[in-house]
Amino acid sequence: MSRFDGYFLRQLLILFGFFTLVLVGVFWITRSVSLFDRVISGGQSAMVFLEFSALTLPTLIRTVMPMAVFAAAVYATNRLSRESEMTVMLATGSSPWRLARAVFLFGLVAGLMMAVISVFLRPASVEQLEQRQAEVAGDVTAQLLNEGEFLHPTFGVTVYIGGIDLDGTLSEVFVSDRRDALNPVSYSSKTAYLVNNETGIHLVMLDGIALRLDRQDRTLSSTLFEDASYDISALAKTNTMSERSLEAIPTIELLRDRDAISTAEGFTTGELVDELHQRFSWVAICVAVALVGYATLMLGSFSRFGLWPQVLVAFTILVLLEGVRGFVSPVVIDEPQLWMLLYLPAAMGIGISCLFLLVAGRPLMRRRHRDTQGTVAQV
Repeated sequence: MSRFDGYFLRQLLILFGFFTLVLVGVFWITRSVSLFDRVISGGQSAMVFLEFSALTLPTLIRTVMPMAVFAAAVYATNRLSRESEMTVMLATGSSPWRLARAVFLFGLVAGLMMAVISVFLRPASVEQLEQRQAEVAGDVTAQLLNEGEFLHPTFGVTVYIGGIDLDGTLSEVFVSDRRDALNPVSYSSKTAYLVNNETGIHLVMLDGIALRLDRQDRTLSSTLFEDASYDISALAKTNTMSERSLEAIPTIELLRDRDAISTAEGFTTGELVDELHQRFSWVAICVAVALVGYATLMLGSFSRFGLWPQVLVAFTILVLLEGVRGFVSPVVIDEPQLWMLLYLPAAMGIGISCLFLLVAGRPLMRRRHRDTQGTVAQV
């Protein structure tokens, strides 16, 4: 690589890191608000929120990385053009094709990063996240230990705890069980304890009253009790997520055992093929968007005000490629043998880039031809 190629590549990588951090931060803040509310309202600690946030990062990075690659290519090319560095290189005989080497290498580096994330890290993180979500959903104790709130751990059940002492004593406890529509029952007690034993989790209430309504006889009976045990094990969510999602299946299994996965977990062949090639198509799209951002700006001439019309065209092409990606996925799910269509957006991006570079190189070729003819005529 020439010195300029190394300089151009360093600029691209620095800007890529900057845009990735900015985009990940923006998207993470947007998503973390709802995640924090859902986790904390479920009675979990802040450590669970941080764990969930860390497990969602590979998916988030995969989403924003193509945008960061595109933004870095556009910004770096625009800045080098505005500061006349690109113009000087073109004037010394370097063609747009020659200057594209650094951009292509940048796209490959970003593609390798994307391959690690999309093919390996993201499936592993999604699988771990689903397991932790199932564990948290089944933690009925954490669901109930929220003082001063009316909680609904399951349909037809309402629980209220007025206070929680340091020794674990619950005060001012109210439980309404309406799962039996004909005989709803409500419990109220001054104090209670959560007891976990071999038979399950029980809410042991002391010095309270139980009210039972018989809708058929239209009677309400009340019972005072010194202690009563209410089994809350059934309130735990039982969906342990025994079946994985498509995103959680390791890539190695998708390559080797698609038939076994389809039989055991109910996914269609088209869904498995689409998920597999989607992971690899993200790698190709990184190279494509880097070249599109660079090649489109090379169509413009030198301007102190930048190449904003070309930037708008490049962004339009990026939106077009994203639209094509959304269009071909359902086609592949229905017809798995058409899996090559998933690489169509990347191929279109590279093809458009090559066309733009050809157009951008012609004025330089014509200028060289005129200079040669003028020299010959003078001789």
